[in-house]
Amino acid sequence: MRDRRVAEAAGRRGERIAGWWLRLKGWQIVARRVRTKAGEVDLIARRPGLVAFVEVKLRRTAADLDLAIDERRLARVAAAAEVLMADYALPGDDIRVDVILIARGVPLRHIENAWIG
Repeated sequence: MRDRRVAEAAGRRGERIAGWWLRLKGWQIVARRVRTKAGEVDLIARRPGLVAFVEVKLRRTAADLDLAIDERRLARVAAAAEVLMADYALPGDDIRVDVILIARGVPLRHIENAWIG
């Protein structure tokens, strides 16, 4: 149980870092940790005309980042985004799934439009 709590706390820390970074880049964070039957979205961010459903991965090392995200995880985020679009997107908005990868000692990586399905 302790490992799960530690992982949960680390995940929240990664989401706070990613949210802060997105706000610095001009994004508005409109929701955090939104769960659906299809999956969970860590952050939902908005810019004029654009909504991003963001998966955040925090890892201890840069090498661990290479294994942090895969097609199955992205598909789950994309499925959740489809369910949530009606609640967060306005008519005419572009929609995308982004990934933010964070590890100690390396610059944060923001992968835009990571899911093309």
